[in-house]
Amino acid sequence: MEKQREFNYTRADFEVLRKISNSHSGIIVTDDKFDMFYSRLSKRIRMLGLRDFQEYCQYLKNNEAHEFTEFINAITTNLTAFFRENHHFEYVKNTIIPELLKRNHMSREIKVWSAGCSTGEEPYSIAMTLLENLPKDWNVKILATDLDTNVLQTAATGIYGDDRVSGLSTDRLKRWFKKGIGRNASKVKVKPELQACIRFKQLNLMNEWPMKGHFDFIFCRNVIIYFDRDTKEKLVNRYSTLLFTGAHLLIGHSESLHQIETDFDLIGNTIYRKIR
Repeated sequence: MEKQREFNYTRADFEVLRKISNSHSGIIVTDDKFDMFYSRLSKRIRMLGLRDFQEYCQYLKNNEAHEFTEFINAITTNLTAFFRENHHFEYVKNTIIPELLKRNHMSREIKVWSAGCSTGEEPYSIAMTLLENLPKDWNVKILATDLDTNVLQTAATGIYGDDRVSGLSTDRLKRWFKKGIGRNASKVKVKPELQACIRFKQLNLMNEWPMKGHFDFIFCRNVIIYFDRDTKEKLVNRYSTLLFTGAHLLIGHSESLHQIETDFDLIGNTIYRKIR
C-alpha cells in the first residue's frame, strides 16, 4: 500500500535527485535512501513553498549554484564524536608524533587535514592529541573541510552540549573547554588555544583543491564509503599527492582500500602509510 505523503514523490523524482547528488559530489545514493530523501527534503520543499518533488527537482536544476548546498546539507548524514575510533588517536600519539618530532625538527611544525570533519569533533580531537604530546614551541596547523556548510558552522563556533563531551576525562574538559553559565549551563565551548590551530573550510572533494604543499597526515574517515570504486581510487590518489612518502592516511572503521590501486600499504586497523 502506497504511503500517504504530504508531497507527491515518485521513483523518477528520486532518480533525478540522486543523479544530481552523484554528478556534483561523487556520493553514490543507494535504493534504500528513497524514504530518507523524502523525509529530509520535504522540509526544504515546505520552506520554499513548492507543490511537490517534481517542482523541487526543477527548482534545483534552475538554481543549482545556490540550492545545491542546501540539498547536500539536507541529505548528508553527520555522525561523529570526540575521539571516535580512539585507536587512531592512540596511533597518532604513540607512533606518528614520535616520527614527526624527528622528521620536522627543523620546522617545528605539523600540518594535518581532516577531510569530512562534520561538526568538528574530529579535528578538535586531533588538535588535543597533538598539543598534549608536543613541545610548547611547536606549531600545529589543521585544515578541516566538509561539504556541508551547516556542520561547518557548528564546528567553527566550537559550542557543544554536555552530552557531546561526556566521554572526555575531567582533565581534558578542564584544559580544553569552558563551561557555560546561565542559559548555557548545559553547554561547553572549546577554548581559543584549541580553535586557533584549526581552519574550517567548505570543500567539495570532487572539485579543485586550493591547498598547496604537503600534509604530515590526513584523516578521511567515513567519507569514501559513499563513493564508487573509481571515485575512491581517484580520491585516495589525490590524497597521496599531498602526503610525503612515509606519511599516513587514516580512514573509517567500515572502509578499506582493498582492490584499489594506490601508493598506500595497510599497516594497522584502517591505518595506511604512503610507500612511494
